[in-house]
Amino acid sequence: MTRPVQVSVIIPVYHEGQAVIRPLERIGAEVMLPAEILVVHDTPEDPTVPHIRHAAQRDPRIRPLLNTYGHGPAHAIRYGIDHATAPVAVVTMADGCDDPRQIDELARLVDRGVVVAAASRYMPGGQQVGGPRLKRLLSQTAGRTLHLLARVGTRDATNSFKAYDTHFVRQVGIDSTTGFEIGLELTAKATRLRQPVAEIPTIWLDRQLGQSHFDLGRFLPSYLHWYLYAFGPRITPQQLTHHRTRHNHRTRRTRRSGPAAARPEHETI
Repeated sequence: MTRPVQVSVIIPVYHEGQAVIRPLERIGAEVMLPAEILVVHDTPEDPTVPHIRHAAQRDPRIRPLLNTYGHGPAHAIRYGIDHATAPVAVVTMADGCDDPRQIDELARLVDRGVVVAAASRYMPGGQQVGGPRLKRLLSQTAGRTLHLLARVGTRDATNSFKAYDTHFVRQVGIDSTTGFEIGLELTAKATRLRQPVAEIPTIWLDRQLGQSHFDLGRFLPSYLHWYLYAFGPRITPQQLTHHRTRHNHRTRRTRRSGPAAARPEHETI
């Protein structure tokens, strides 16, 4: 008898308030696989928390998690994956931009053997509706060049809407600390380790509620780091560990010398 695919849905939130209700309802209605829905917030005072708890009363799969790794979406996503109980983790946003009907499909791809399954706006059948033109141009350019030249396995490496093999993520680690470059980081690591990456087309809709505060100048260096990293030669897990040690050392040194970063709005470049 074939076992059902189990999935942990990771949703980082920050001051979404009652706007989180509709996306959670849609995710709850569309995810048919055995699932837990982990909604990760940075502080107990976040105005989103009461609405998460109310949603959890109606859907026992929903569980609020207080992120203790540090403020910011990168820490929230890493905290969620570390506390996931399923072998597959799907990261999706709380702003309703991602299509929750595709969570099951992405999870099944990972269950079949890929370590990263991406929802792609830029493959045939995919589309991005709305959003700033500059961000779209940058993400399209990055996606196409990474697909053609670095052979990363997806045309949309920067999209945050992805499914991961949780064992793979815990093995390679997450070094990102700024924003949603985690999707690019894990895709780049899978590529360098020669692990399989796959994609399905998605239609991404710009958020209908709230206002984006995406700071391209602040986030671009992190995206650029992992973009360039993807073009490197094949590495072993041992070499990756060595790279992580050096990267984390530089990051800690930069934190000590620079100002504390503010918590960004949920965004995909």
